[in-house]
Amino acid sequence: MAKKRHKKHEEEASEAWLLPYSDLMTLLLALFIALFAISQTDQTKLNQLAQAFTAAFNMGGPSFFDKAGPSVSPQRQIMTDEDAGNSAYIQENETLTDLKEQLDAYILQNSLEDELSTQLEEEGLMIRIKERALFPSGSADLVPESQRIGPIVAGLLAAVPERVLISGHTDTDPINTAQFPSNWELSSVRAMTFMKYLLSINENLNPARFSAIGYGEYRPIAPNDTPENKQQNRRVEILIARTLSFNPNEGVYSQSDVDLIAK
Repeated sequence: MAKKRHKKHEEEASEAWLLPYSDLMTLLLALFIALFAISQTDQTKLNQLAQAFTAAFNMGGPSFFDKAGPSVSPQRQIMTDEDAGNSAYIQENETLTDLKEQLDAYILQNSLEDELSTQLEEEGLMIRIKERALFPSGSADLVPESQRIGPIVAGLLAAVPERVLISGHTDTDPINTAQFPSNWELSSVRAMTFMKYLLSINENLNPARFSAIGYGEYRPIAPNDTPENKQQNRRVEILIARTLSFNPNEGVYSQSDVDLIAK
């Protein structure tokens, strides 16, 4: 009888390791599956996997998988925000560039190089119209030639939401009439007249976006020393003002860079 009990005890002891071994294997399997799932970016599949394991193990407490998934570090979040900021600036810049190209093409097609020009500046897209294309000398009444320019400019302005500043400029030759005691009045009325004309020919333009100002002779783009230079200074400018500015301290990333950061 003693021999039988001793033999049974040995058999039980020899098989006792199977239970912790099977538990260990199960836990290792769960660990590797969890690590694999965490390395994937498909959050939907990971949630489904978490639900399946939670139901299978059903340990009653919070599941390890409840918080599994790709985490977003503060540094990566900052990169994403910065990328979004400068990406918006780049998008606006591309829009202004497209407008410039459209107007430049119209200028070439209609031989308006001596009357109309464009320039992409830090403040926005600048459209310059020489005096003779809009007004007679010393007057703020639009000439028929303005009908070649007004509709195309109004159409471009209607295609974007940015603010529009219209400014009048003169040369240094003084003016002193009952209507225009100085170049201040002449430049201001010209800017206001052209702004009202644009708004009148395109109903899609929102007047709240527009403002007009006269600078007189105080913002020349050429020295007032020759008739040609004075002609350049007598002008009306339309500035499509940027709403965004580029921040050199922020990162601009390509899609491949963003994908790499996400991994």
